[in-house]
Amino acid sequence: MTDPSSDQSTPLTRRQARLGGSAPQEPAAPGEGTPAAVGPSAADAAPADPAPAPSERTRPATLAETGAREESEPAPDAQLPASLEDLFVPENMVDTKPKKRGRGCLVALIVFAIIAGGLTAGGFWVANTYGGRIAAFLGWDGPSDYEPGEATGEAVVTIEEGDGGEIISQKLYDAGVTLKPTSFYDYLVENDPAQPFYPGAYRLQQKMTSEAALAAIEDPANKLENAFAVPEGLTVDATLEAAAAGLAMPLDELQAAVEDPAAYDVAADSLEGWLFPAYYTFDPGVTAEDVVRTMVERTRESLASAGVPAGEEQRILTVASIIQREARFEDDFYKVSRVIYNRLDESISDTDGLLQMDSTAQYGYGEMHDGTVSSSEEALRNDNPWNTYVHPGLPVGPIANPGDLAIDAAMNPVDGRWQYFVTVNLETGETVFSETLGEHERAIEQWHAWCEANPNSGC
Repeated sequence: MTDPSSDQSTPLTRRQARLGGSAPQEPAAPGEGTPAAVGPSAADAAPADPAPAPSERTRPATLAETGAREESEPAPDAQLPASLEDLFVPENMVDTKPKKRGRGCLVALIVFAIIAGGLTAGGFWVANTYGGRIAAFLGWDGPSDYEPGEATGEAVVTIEEGDGGEIISQKLYDAGVTLKPTSFYDYLVENDPAQPFYPGAYRLQQKMTSEAALAAIEDPANKLENAFAVPEGLTVDATLEAAAAGLAMPLDELQAAVEDPAAYDVAADSLEGWLFPAYYTFDPGVTAEDVVRTMVERTRESLASAGVPAGEEQRILTVASIIQREARFEDDFYKVSRVIYNRLDESISDTDGLLQMDSTAQYGYGEMHDGTVSSSEEALRNDNPWNTYVHPGLPVGPIANPGDLAIDAAMNPVDGRWQYFVTVNLETGETVFSETLGEHERAIEQWHAWCEANPNSGC
């Protein structure tokens, strides 16, 4: 993104990038690093100014006073009480006689307006500033777990070497097993913080309680042999780690198997983007090359299903990988796709062809999985071929392994003139798409307000 007061080359923070565009000013992320652009992909702008104190938002009393004066036309020398307490001394009380009705209504309106205005302003200020923390503390943000008996379907979760409770909790949520990203972790902290976990792929159900999920992981019958699951959006390195854990195969064998993309008829320098995210099972004795080839062939099936022309595979996988890292909901995939193409279109774009996607800056700088959505200033300015804050056009290649939905979205963007987007609520995934920089800046203010009210939420 760019600073409206300067040229359009000023890098945006991570949140603003996914926001989808240029930075409105020198980024000042609410959390670590700089927020992102086109997308919460990368950077955002400085936090919005805090709401005025309740005492500054009681204008309704003045409006009520004006209306009352027009109706009753009090004498020029009439004086209003100096304070709220003065309203209740005898000489200022409402007179029930008809001839005093104007003065009585005026006093009543003033009292009501002061109270209502103060409560309303104060309520909005408190809600905007502390609403998230208050709701969580009082349990108003909803249940922390599914109810027993809701479990349905099937899910496979791969636990890798070194995964702790917090990482596994996020994996369970991503697979639809638990209700919230913190459900499983909170349960462990309360019941068994020293619980050990062992690498492997585990068959679970969706909509399980955290207690039931833990029991299923501890049950040897649920550990799948020669199997692993790869979620969308992982890099090649992370994908190989999941495969090694599920297959009990040496990681170095899998790493050696991906060194030469030409062995799998892939015309690229890397297999990034080509190891399709899915659930895989293999017969005992499978080789690393067989594993990689199976994943590459599954990617070819997805490309063919989406109608990708021959010779366009690498370009579409590059677009799809950005979509996969930036979008939250199904409809958002097709909107993010449109933002990418709009920003590449010189007849529409006001960003000089810079995609300014935080996910690309993070990938090129090696901070994609640091636990936050914001990009560091170093990542945004680093001159690597994936950084779309520095280099116009698409990055030199894919930044992750996209799934079917992202590949289809890359081929079929929805109509629209959006050039920016930003996720304004990390908990719900709500994302605002904008056509102009001004609209985008207002959305960034929403993002910062949410981060202020929800500290330690990954901003």
